[in-house]
Amino acid sequence: MAILNVRDVMFRYESKYQTTEVLKGVSFAFSEGRFYALVGKSGSGKSTLLSLMAGLLLPMEGQVLFRGTPTSSLDLNRYRRENAAVVYQSFRLLPLLTVEENVAYPMELRGVRGGDARKKAAALIKKVGLSDNVLHRFPDMLSGGEQQRVAIARAISMESKLLLADEPTGNLDTENGNLIIDLLLSLAHDDGYCVIVVTHDPDIAAKADCVLRMRDGTLTEER
Repeated sequence: MAILNVRDVMFRYESKYQTTEVLKGVSFAFSEGRFYALVGKSGSGKSTLLSLMAGLLLPMEGQVLFRGTPTSSLDLNRYRRENAAVVYQSFRLLPLLTVEENVAYPMELRGVRGGDARKKAAALIKKVGLSDNVLHRFPDMLSGGEQQRVAIARAISMESKLLLADEPTGNLDTENGNLIIDLLLSLAHDDGYCVIVVTHDPDIAAKADCVLRMRDGTLTEER
């Protein structure tokens, strides 16, 4: 069974003056252990689809199913906290918390005891290729590439194997961008994550297992 299944999803934005149909019956099944690149022009519906998969929006028609259960029947706050890990272009680290505290915080929200959360945070920081030296630093003391690695460590602190990323290399130089791509590929291929990346970066698309293109509200598989 796919970890995430999008079935005939439709979504539109409505205002007093106009209605814009963004998704027009989008369907696809996403599996663990694969790296997906979601590409397309700005305004094609990529970010809306990612928001639906992350539980930030609900479909107007159709369904998004996580392990067979529609997100419309889930506690969305819990789904976002425990199942749909999202990494953003802007990192979104809490500036007044240390690296260790940023990574431990989501675990503590789920009831993991402080000492256990910090121990796991240290292990996750190592997993994403950072040393113990950064644990007690604040985000603004790190480079962009280091901050994005911390954001990924925070995301994979969840028990889920679903990792969504919105332009994760957009604020990084080429070298750090490639390091982040390789890290996400490793999470998919070595650790069994389902990694779905919205991107304009051709290097990500070139390395992805599957390239999906959004065009005029529809989704097609290119590779």
